[in-house]
Amino acid sequence: MKPPFLAITLTLAALLAAQPSQAQNAFTPDQVKYGPAPPFLPVGAQLAVLEGDPMASSGDFTIRLKMPDGYKVAPHTHPSRENVTVLSGTLKVGMGDQFDAGKMMSFGSGSFAYLDPSMHHYAMASGATVIQIHGASPVKFNYVNPADDPSMKK
Repeated sequence: MKPPFLAITLTLAALLAAQPSQAQNAFTPDQVKYGPAPPFLPVGAQLAVLEGDPMASSGDFTIRLKMPDGYKVAPHTHPSRENVTVLSGTLKVGMGDQFDAGKMMSFGSGSFAYLDPSMHHYAMASGATVIQIHGASPVKFNYVNPADDPSMKK
């Protein structure tokens, strides 16, 4: 004889309630909490950490970066592969050591790209843009021109 559906549901609910609280591992858009971007990014963007610790010495992370129209990130590299998905808006990306808007490619919502550590690249938001980045910690921006590093400006 099968236990009634209500008894199974109540048992599962009690088991879940008894589990210790853990970090959130699933998000609806309204649950994503944004705050100011770290100082190594230009002022104006907002960042949300979805998974991991992007500043840890190792481990995986997933973050979202919300950028206003015209937001620019100067030419830089990363110590690990950067995996980027455009969730909304348009991300323009160029390759090289000098920011040149005329040489940028546009990536609209749904686009994906990965950039290996040796790739010198720069970016700009066209319209309000949200991207999701995942990879291996730590998140670090190595600016080609150290004078472009916002964290060095006072």
